[in-house]
Amino acid sequence: MKDKITIFKEFEITSADVDMFGRMRPGAMANLLVQSAITSADKLGFGFKNIKEQELFWVFSRLALEIYQAPKWYDKITVETWPKDSERILYFRDLILRNQKGEVVAKATSAWLAIDFKTKRPKILEGIRADYFIELKEKIALDYRPEKLGKFQGDIVAERMATFYDIDLNQHLTSTRYIDWMFDSFDLDFLRKNYPKKITINYIKETKINESIVVYREKINAKHFIFRGENLQNKKEAFKARIEF
Repeated sequence: MKDKITIFKEFEITSADVDMFGRMRPGAMANLLVQSAITSADKLGFGFKNIKEQELFWVFSRLALEIYQAPKWYDKITVETWPKDSERILYFRDLILRNQKGEVVAKATSAWLAIDFKTKRPKILEGIRADYFIELKEKIALDYRPEKLGKFQGDIVAERMATFYDIDLNQHLTSTRYIDWMFDSFDLDFLRKNYPKKITINYIKETKINESIVVYREKINAKHFIFRGENLQNKKEAFKARIEF
């Protein structure tokens, strides 16, 4: 059973996945996690097409990503992933990224919600075998769950509008764009000298096309920053995040 629940998905890093220094963009790494999760859920019978029959769709709720080395252009990455556990409306998934040498380059734990098309509220899935979330409780990538971040104020560092190519199939801002916007707030010299070691993000409220997000940032120390994004149209928080270098 455990071998059937765990999947391995291979990727090759392209020029579109890296920054100007040849390192994999954090947003591109997060995208590998999302694509691997989609493949796994499809294979196990609770992917987007399956839960659409229940008038539900998956959304990313929380992510904790620890990065141990920066993958480079042409590197081959294998993502190992499995559904780990569930708690009320949250469904947890762990992931491990390895390079072509078999070295672990990153580990992640994530939480997902199944959202009702009509009410936009989370629901508990029907028909998923309970053993998918029991068999691998002891198999861990990271030995903690993705953190729920608290309140803070911070200073405005950016304002971004969600435009056509920022929007995903669920008609809201794709999860990786929030990560891109946060990294855009740092100056070039800082990014040249630093690469993230840990990213934590909470996705709180969807952002729709033509809506704008004001990005706030607070500096904890030289290598530790926290962020939040506020929707200018509805005045609600869209996301919170923490980046450690």
